[in-house]
Amino acid sequence: MKFLDKIGKLIELHRMNLAAPYHDYFRMEVATTEELKQASFKLRYEVYCDELGWEDTEKFPDHMETDEFDPWSEHCLLYHRSTNQYAGTVRLVKTHPDFPERGIPMVAHYDGEFWDTPNSPLNMPLGSYGEISRLALLQMFRKRAGERETPDGQGQELFEWSQTERRRFPHIALGLYLSAATAGLSQGMTGVYAMMEPRLARHLRFAGIKFEQVGDPIEFRGKRAPYYISREILLKSLVKPLRGLLYAIAEDMEINLKKKF
Repeated sequence: MKFLDKIGKLIELHRMNLAAPYHDYFRMEVATTEELKQASFKLRYEVYCDELGWEDTEKFPDHMETDEFDPWSEHCLLYHRSTNQYAGTVRLVKTHPDFPERGIPMVAHYDGEFWDTPNSPLNMPLGSYGEISRLALLQMFRKRAGERETPDGQGQELFEWSQTERRRFPHIALGLYLSAATAGLSQGMTGVYAMMEPRLARHLRFAGIKFEQVGDPIEFRGKRAPYYISREILLKSLVKPLRGLLYAIAEDMEINLKKKF
């Protein structure tokens, strides 16, 4: 993105109202029941197994994509009002000081030799952090060029859109990232981690979601690296429209962030 175009989009972003269109089109739900958790797992199966072919369908005969981290995770679902279906899901994998064996995917699958900052999870007390993972959007919400090949619908530019709903609520995955962050904030975590493409991290930083890269990139279905954001940086650096969206999502999740922070 050229510098002047970037400045123009930043000005446009500051003028946007994201909370109102979010409420018009979507609702965030926390999977507090077994039925809702199964809805999340079925959506993940549709995206990761059927649409992308990243996971072996034979491993999930019940058509629910799950792994060993799901039992100690909080799952969020994004409900799309006009189609009466769930558009996407994400989870926050939690840690607990009394259960050190309950780790996060990043620590289990990422070579510890690649960590290069003090903010790696190996240096954080258990219970003070979680990991945002398994974000998935249905294909009908990943319609633009370059979006169909990634589960989060991340195309070339985070703040370019063409569909009617996208003109008012430009990137649905933002809402899911913020829902997982809200879950962590509400539980007193000092920060959250996520494995993501460096390009996505740059786009999120553009909006004030300033993830810090805490390890070297690896090749895993494209280049990805571990990132961390503290609650202090998140709450201090969000641009006003995204702060409004954060509060709107928290309201759906029945969490009063304004009162807490």
